[in-house]
Amino acid sequence: MKPATRDKNRGVAPRSFFSDFFGDVDRFFDNDLMRMPAQFGRQLMGNMPATNIRENESDYSIEVAAPGMAKEDFNIDLTEGVLTISCQKESENKEDNDNYTRREYNYSSFRRSFHLPESINEDDIKARYQDGILHITVPKGQEEVQLKRKIEIT
Repeated sequence: MKPATRDKNRGVAPRSFFSDFFGDVDRFFDNDLMRMPAQFGRQLMGNMPATNIRENESDYSIEVAAPGMAKEDFNIDLTEGVLTISCQKESENKEDNDNYTRREYNYSSFRRSFHLPESINEDDIKARYQDGILHITVPKGQEEVQLKRKIEIT
């Protein structure tokens, strides 16, 4: 026997197998368990700053939005063609009153890595921090031109 549902216009109408199946599938995907990986990913990315990368004729421009930091909080390394930008900031607020002491700790950090092309000029990479944005300029170098030559068979 099929389950019945009430149709506003016709009274009780039988439900089809397909409406039951797709209704169950919809409920399954609406469940919090199915949304958990996406929510977890958003929480992890919550500390990851927005980054813009542009390629110009002469260089690559990387902009990292990190308001509230100081230039001393950043560390930029280049190792084997991988540019790594990391930032760490700790702060503590302490309030002493007659009856209590209140301490608030704040810690924020992130780390981003970018694989750079082989044809960059590593010695001329520059970085500056201004108005909450870390600007990194990676100049392009000369690409090695493969010369074509004919090899004679002897």
